[in-house]
Amino acid sequence: MIRPLENHLKYKNYKGSIHYSSADGVWYGKILEINDLVSYEAELKENLKKVFVEAVEDYLRNK
Repeated sequence: MIRPLENHLKYKNYKGSIHYSSADGVWYGKILEINDLVSYEAELKENLKKVFVEAVEDYLRNK
């Protein structure tokens, strides 16, 4: 389950940031509190949750 935490997403004990770039017209973020850089982005805020979950799952597969 994904829960918004103020300006964060949460999935499987991982937190992700939420930002918006008006210059690029995209929502983006990165997985927080890990030693690797794993980022994600989506054109619609509603899709950011989905790409965050995919980024976490991908990170776990490749960890």
